[in-house]
Order: sequence, then structure tokens, then C-alpha cells
Amino acid sequence: MVIFIGHNYINTIEKRREIVQIPKDTKQTLFFYRDDCSDCQSIFHQIYWHNAINHNIVLINMNQPQNRRYIQKYQLTSVPTLIHGKQRYSGTNQQRIKQIVGD
Repeated sequence: MVIFIGHNYINTIEKRREIVQIPKDTKQTLFFYRDDCSDCQSIFHQIYWHNAINHNIVLINMNQPQNRRYIQKYQLTSVPTLIHGKQRYSGTNQQRIKQIVGD
């Protein structure tokens, strides 16, 4: 029962379309995703739980029109994309994701 509630809560977080303000010199990892993207959904739980423990990831849903300004700023060509400093990865490879987020 607890796992089911946790799963539903994470899915609710994933579907949020909040406007995100990224601080200019952030040290956090940026996670660009779309809530209707199957690849994004496949890794969202991993990203969420890492962030729940470490609080070092900014979740940016690109289905929020005002978040799309980051497409040009960060030269995004696909989602899911993780950016941490000069490191960048687009895809679902678990090892590459761990390298970027610091697991």
C-alpha cells in the first residue's frame, strides 16, 4: 500500500507543470523532461528518489510553455536531458545518469 501511494505521489510530481526559475550560477543538476515522454517517465522515479535524498536536482517540465525559454539557453535538442556544470547527457542509460547526478 505504501509503495502504491509513493508511486502515485511521484507520478503527481512528474505531471506538475510549474514555471521554473534556474539561478544564474546554479550548482544543481538540471533535469529537463516532458511528462508525456515515455523515455522521461522511464527514468523519472530514479531522478526523483535521488533528489529526495540529495536535494541537488532541479526538475524542469518542458510541457510548461514558460520553461521552453531554456531550449535555446541550454541548446536542448531532446528530452530527457541532464546538465550538471559542463556535463550533459540525453537518454536513459542508468550508468550515465548516475555519473551526472553523482550516485
